[in-house]
Amino acid sequence: MTAPGAEGGAPLSDLLRSALRTGRPVALATVVEGPGSGSKLLVGLDGTAVGTLGHPDLDRVVTRDALGELAQGRTTVRHYGPQGQAVETTVGVFVESFTSPPRLVVFGAVDFTGALVRVGKVLGFHVTVCDAREVFATPARFPEADEVVVDWPDRHLRDVGALLGPADAICVLTHDAKFDVPALVEALGTDAGYIGALGSRRTHADRVERLREAGVGDEALGRIMAPIGLDIGARTPEETAISICAEIIARRTGRSAGSLRDGDGPIH
Repeated sequence: MTAPGAEGGAPLSDLLRSALRTGRPVALATVVEGPGSGSKLLVGLDGTAVGTLGHPDLDRVVTRDALGELAQGRTTVRHYGPQGQAVETTVGVFVESFTSPPRLVVFGAVDFTGALVRVGKVLGFHVTVCDAREVFATPARFPEADEVVVDWPDRHLRDVGALLGPADAICVLTHDAKFDVPALVEALGTDAGYIGALGSRRTHADRVERLREAGVGDEALGRIMAPIGLDIGARTPEETAISICAEIIARRTGRSAGSLRDGDGPIH
């Protein structure tokens, strides 16, 4: 097996150094308990790998799990059987992720925001809350956020948008055209893997017209998940946050799930 950007026959340590030097996300899996102690497997974000932990099935299972940890920017120890069996603990594998955690940028310091911050942190996101209203955008209101920024959403995105990639998410919760339309226009200019916007179907239909007037085409409009979240009957801020994060995960993993955007009934 080969790693992303690997040159034929290059030692695993050289491949790791190359990945770190060029900023490519990789996970290094090392057997720390049981047979094959010290064996290593280097996993790239596209699922390719180099090295072996001693058995092809163990390599396959650990590659799958390492990708999950890498997507979240987490480092952990997992246990398996000698051939990757999930119910056994013979082999301990230390999975070390070399990447920045995915970013969740939340626009709007509203009632739903606190719950979304908490759920986002559980999932391993670096969470930023941004709102132009200084009285609402305070660390005291969102103590679990990594950043609380007082700025207009579109201006903040012009500053950080180039940093966002397929693992990152933007959630526009402002529910106010003077904030959310410019924010969405800027969001659509980024490579963020998820862009969602809060509001009813009627609100979003009005928003779409405003976005069209701003020059946004059909293909770009198709990137916006609105109404935001999966159709799980969410009512409370906490349930809504879970619905949103579940949709983010589904979009990232390519799974087809019941998004509110794709239905036509009431959203509550």
